[in-house]
Formats: sequence, C-alpha cells, structure tokens
Amino acid sequence: MFRRISLFKERGFLQKKDKFSRGFLFSPLLLIPLFLVIISGLLIKSIQGDYLVSNYSSHILTGFFGYLLAFFISYIPLERIKKYLIPFYFCTLISLFLIYFVGISVSGAQRWLNLGFLSFQPSEVAKLSTVLTLALVLDKKIISRIRDLVLPSIVVILPWLLIFFQPDLGTSLVLLVLTGVMLYWSQMPIEWILIIVFFIVTSVLYLTLPIVLVFWIPLTGYLAYRSSKKKIIFSVLAISFHVLVAKLTPVLWKYGLKEYQKDRLILFLDPNRDPLGGGYHLLQSKIAIGSGGFFGTGLLQGKLTNLQFIPEQHTDFIFSALGEELGFLGCTIVLFLFFYVIKKLIDIAKRARTDFESLIVIGIAATFLFQIIINLFMTIGLGPVTGIPLPFMSYGRTSLVINFISIGLALSILKRSRSLRI
Repeated sequence: MFRRISLFKERGFLQKKDKFSRGFLFSPLLLIPLFLVIISGLLIKSIQGDYLVSNYSSHILTGFFGYLLAFFISYIPLERIKKYLIPFYFCTLISLFLIYFVGISVSGAQRWLNLGFLSFQPSEVAKLSTVLTLALVLDKKIISRIRDLVLPSIVVILPWLLIFFQPDLGTSLVLLVLTGVMLYWSQMPIEWILIIVFFIVTSVLYLTLPIVLVFWIPLTGYLAYRSSKKKIIFSVLAISFHVLVAKLTPVLWKYGLKEYQKDRLILFLDPNRDPLGGGYHLLQSKIAIGSGGFFGTGLLQGKLTNLQFIPEQHTDFIFSALGEELGFLGCTIVLFLFFYVIKKLIDIAKRARTDFESLIVIGIAATFLFQIIINLFMTIGLGPVTGIPLPFMSYGRTSLVINFISIGLALSILKRSRSLRI
C-alpha cells in the first residue's frame, strides 16, 4: 500500500502544509456529521412526536458530545495508542462473548450490554476495533502469499463469528467489506479479493440455481490460477473453499439465521407476498420516500412519518423520513455531504505518513461507504432489510459515538500527514 503513496511523492506533489490541517473544530469533516445529526434529530422528533418519549434530544446531545470527543482525539498521535490496540481488541471480543450470557434482547436480537450506568452495543465497537487491529497486522505488509492471510483472517473471523450468531447479519457484512478493502490497500491481488467476495455468490447460487455452480466454482479456480505463482495449489484451495461454502450454506441458513432474517432476504425481491408482515417495512418506506416528491412536505410535516406508519423508522429507516419531509432535493444534498466526507477520508488515506495510518482511514471510509449504500438500497427496496444503520443519522448512541471517534482518528492522521496537492 505504501508504494501507492510513494507515487505521489515521486511525481512532485509535495507542498507546504495546507489550511485544511488546521482549525479542526470547524473542519468540514466534523461540521458535516454534526449537521447530519441535527437534521436527523429533527426527523426523529417528527417520527416520535411527543417530546417526553422522543429520542431526538438524546441523539443531538450525543452528537455534540461526539463532535467534541472527535476534536480532542484529533490531537492524539496514533503512535501513542498502538500498544493499547491489542488489549482493546480482546476487550471487544470479551464483550461480544458476554452478550450470549448477560446481553439485553431488543426486538428479538440480543446485542446490548448493560453496565448499570449505561448500555452499549459491542458490535458497533467491534467495527472500529477490527479496523485498528487489522491495520496493525497489515502495517508494512504486502499480501503476496497465502500464508500472509492467516493472521489477518484470524483477526476478522473471531469477531465476525460472535456477531453473526447474535444474530447481526448487517454488522457481519460490514466486517467482511472493510476487510476486503483494507486487504486491497495492502497490495493484495484483486483476483484474491474476488475469490473471497464471491463466496456470497456461491451461497446464493447454491440456494437458487445449484446447477450453475458447475461452471461458477471452476471460474474461481481460474482466477486463482492466473494470480499466484503456485498456480495448481492455489487453484485447488480456491475451488475447495467454494465447495466448502456451498456445503455449509444450508447449515448456516438453517441454524445461523433467525426466521425473520430469512424472511427479509426473501421478501425484498417481492415484498407484496407479505404486505402486512415481512414486506411491510419495504413497502411503507418506498411509499414515504415517493410521497415526498421533489421538495418534500417540510420538516416535521410528513404524514406517514408523523403517524408512525414505518416501525423503527428512527433507526434503520431514517432515510425514508428524510425522503418524505425533505424530498428528492434534501436526499440529494445529504448524499452529496456523505460522499464529500468519504472523498476527504480517501484523500487523507493517500496523505498518511505510514501504512498503519493509511489503512485505518481507508478502513473507516469503507465502513461508512458500505453502510450508506446498503442503508439507502434497503430503504428504497433495492436490497433486503439487514439492520445496517445510516451513519450519523440513524438513532443509536453507541454507533454515533464510534462514528465520531473514527472521524477524530482520521483528523489526527491528517494533522500529522504529508501534505499532498489533491
């Protein structure tokens, strides 16, 4: 990965410090998330109505706390926290493990721990701890051999298993995606990433068109053959991996997923099959977004939102409230702000002084981007309901604080980065 950064240096793009690295309290990378928090707070008030039972004030106060926390974190050099990352990672694993024994169950999912004075969601913390630990493992390492994948795989598989069986399908997908992006940033061949990512296709084909696997699995073997020096061995490993995935798919489908998760994966293709049950969220979400038109009904004025037609709209389906009350124009502006933040994070990843810092920021960017895309697809009916929140907008204090901490880490890296003309 560091070779990618050195190309900028070789081409003479170094220049003196730019003004973006100063005045972080008013940096767009902090102000934009805070603005999104305030807008979503008003949407939450519209959804829940009565101030006494509304979470909007909690959401906004948590956002301001996260804003200040991110600002202070931006002054901490990441080299100082390296020695704490492994203990942090294992503490996260322990908290994920404790959920199975003392976790709090909400809406059929056991994902929260109660410490008495506060409750939090360990799987949200696991996203950040996985990014940090994976960056530490991949630091100054180029993935060019199969054995180079052993330690990174262990780092990801342990939290992934604990999260998947909570069950939390959405967060487990986030871990897989951020891992693939970080491995690519470490110079891992793109063919290897495709071989890993294609396991999802293998699973889907096994459940829908198993005959196609006769052609599909050899294709993964061909990708392995053309991307490794030990062509035969790696091809056999790739084919064996996908055969194993196919064999395990019915087991995971039967025992790894709850019935409501199976319904979500099936009904997004045809929510009208169960319009009052599993397909209700998707149908009402699309109706709400469509009813907003170009300019929307106005903040706090959405009829479907005010009447709570969409269950749990303040969390996973906050975008549907945005679509109804601020319309296509409001949705476009919010998405532009999101992708502005993503672009700036990628810029910081290119500026970073070290592989470790660059990997952290690219992992954060991948986490945000995947959650934005999947949540958007979910609310407009282009994807199944997976429970993935919209960063800075979906209600959830743990998620919101972790997102701001991630921004603070990115700003800390920018503060100490090489200054590149971008």
